[in-house]
Amino acid sequence: MQRSDRLKAMLEGLRASGLRLTPQRVAICEVLATSRSHPTAYDIYRRLRRRFPTISLATVYKTLDALVRLGLVSALGDAGDGMVHYDGDTTPHINLVCLSCHRVQDLEGVDVRMLHQRVAARSGYALHGARLVYYGLCPDCQRKTEASIPEGA
Repeated sequence: MQRSDRLKAMLEGLRASGLRLTPQRVAICEVLATSRSHPTAYDIYRRLRRRFPTISLATVYKTLDALVRLGLVSALGDAGDGMVHYDGDTTPHINLVCLSCHRVQDLEGVDVRMLHQRVAARSGYALHGARLVYYGLCPDCQRKTEASIPEGA
């Protein structure tokens, strides 16, 4: 699903659920639909408070909760930083989580639809979604770790 389609689906979902489409809610959806960084609620709040000085963290959480409940956003859980990260892309894909810097990113170019279909076929489940998350150290953190190990150790 394209980013513009994601944004449209989020806005239509919120409207259909009875929530007013305030400028703040629209902006929250825009962040989620366009972000590749898998932001936390606080990341979204920080990003929007200059544009919307009256936005509250509660508004961000309430909007995120509604979007997750509607299946339009995924709550990925903790990336080792004690905070829930959110993903505006609900299609089956792989997320990578760095246990050192806590960055969450999508792994591009790997089609997991076959895996999704196999799981459905073998289990008999009518699948509504999936999260495939790999944990490790990103290339930057690996380099930092290697650089901090004394030579000859």
